[in-house]
Amino acid sequence: MKRHAFSAAAVSGAILGAAMFASPAMAQEEKFITIGTGGQTGVYYVVGQSICRFVNQNAEETGIRCNAPSTGGSVANVNGIRGGEYTMGVAQSDVQYQAYNGTGNFEGNAYEDLRAVFKVHGEPLTILARADSGIETLDDLEGKRVNIGNPGSGQRNTMEVVMDAKGWTQDSFSLASQLDAAEMASALADNNIDAMAYVVGHPNGAIQEATTTVDSHLVPLNDDTVKSLVEEYPYYSMSVIPGGMYKGNDEDVETFGVAATFVTSADADEDLVYEAVKAVFDNFDRFKRLHPAFANLKPEEMVADGLSAPLHEGAARYYREQGWIE
Repeated sequence: MKRHAFSAAAVSGAILGAAMFASPAMAQEEKFITIGTGGQTGVYYVVGQSICRFVNQNAEETGIRCNAPSTGGSVANVNGIRGGEYTMGVAQSDVQYQAYNGTGNFEGNAYEDLRAVFKVHGEPLTILARADSGIETLDDLEGKRVNIGNPGSGQRNTMEVVMDAKGWTQDSFSLASQLDAAEMASALADNNIDAMAYVVGHPNGAIQEATTTVDSHLVPLNDDTVKSLVEEYPYYSMSVIPGGMYKGNDEDVETFGVAATFVTSADADEDLVYEAVKAVFDNFDRFKRLHPAFANLKPEEMVADGLSAPLHEGAARYYREQGWIE
């Protein structure tokens, strides 16, 4: 009996010892990241999926797992972070500014706990019009059937800024449709709209789909109204969509836009944000190959430009380790 009791104790001790000396990944509590993205044809979705790809490949070591569902876009992502639905999200630089400062769609409702993580790619406001629509300039949109974007999306937010600057309302168009990113190209091809607005990095799948199924062209956005917006708001800049990127669009087209940024909440766990950032930049060359819009990204610019909210401390810790910030 004594020998049996000793064996049981030894087994118990062995189990306890194994637990004590288990790897950190086995011992630590599993944590989850949910990233708000955008429509599945857009670059935001690729950003979220790419970040999760690198986070999840380290899951055994970090205990962190990540998913990045398709969402309504920038404004919806910020509201989702604020409401606790998302841990992090992608948002246009202007939406980040407006949310943190309580302007635009966030008028009187500033989200002071919003935190910046890094900037991603540039995103010009892109107007694609049917060739038979008669739309050649920004002013030609008036009286036409225009998809201004679904509520909560970045394109809707930027279009409303342009509309306000022009003195337009939705009644200024014969139709102001509110289709999301996945529906726009087919609506243009089916002649349900004359033009679609999209704030997006290039090349983009929805623009490629539309230009290959219907004769259509990119509309330059470079008049005095646009230039005044660029002068007034620090998160806007002029940009060029290179010619030859889309069928029937051989010439460069000048427009303006914002940048995609990655954001989170001040309440997000510091180690969680640190590991997400580390996963991206430790695999940076691979990250840049996941979409053409990422090809020219530079870490020093990503951690400094286009960020209106304070850096999250988890991100700042990694950047200090790399010598990118003080």
